[in-house]
Amino acid sequence: MNTSEFISLLGEHQDKALLFEYAPGMLVGANYHITEVKHVSIESVDCGAGTDSWNETIIQLWESPVELGKRDYLTTYKALGILRKVGKMTAYEMDAPVKIEYGNAIFHTSHLHIIGSDAKDGKLLIKLAIQPTDCKAKETCGVPETVPTETVSCAPGSGCC
Repeated sequence: MNTSEFISLLGEHQDKALLFEYAPGMLVGANYHITEVKHVSIESVDCGAGTDSWNETIIQLWESPVELGKRDYLTTYKALGILRKVGKMTAYEMDAPVKIEYGNAIFHTSHLHIIGSDAKDGKLLIKLAIQPTDCKAKETCGVPETVPTETVSCAPGSGCC
């Protein structure tokens, strides 16, 4: 989901509580705050010497330890207000993908992708997922798209990245 689509989604559901599901059945606690919005420009070189560049919008969520047990989630209205204020201070790249940065004591901090949403019962649930790392230069490096698991070897000299 890109930045424009995310902001529009919040705008369509301003009367709802905003929940984030960081893993199946696992919700960010109601004590979360939006602590940072990052406009990130990435320039990369992959293992095949290919270059790439893109922008991302990263929204950081943090659970306040002094608000453990809080039951009321941040509203989409308030989240939208935060994002609009940020947008006035520094412009968004509206086509940039949105990632949610989150971690807690049982889940490693990660940049999570938005894979869907569900609006019902006064709540807007944003569904998140990790995206595993991948080799972008498979063809250049001679790595097949799919490798049968029985032949995978990461021994020195095996060709494993």
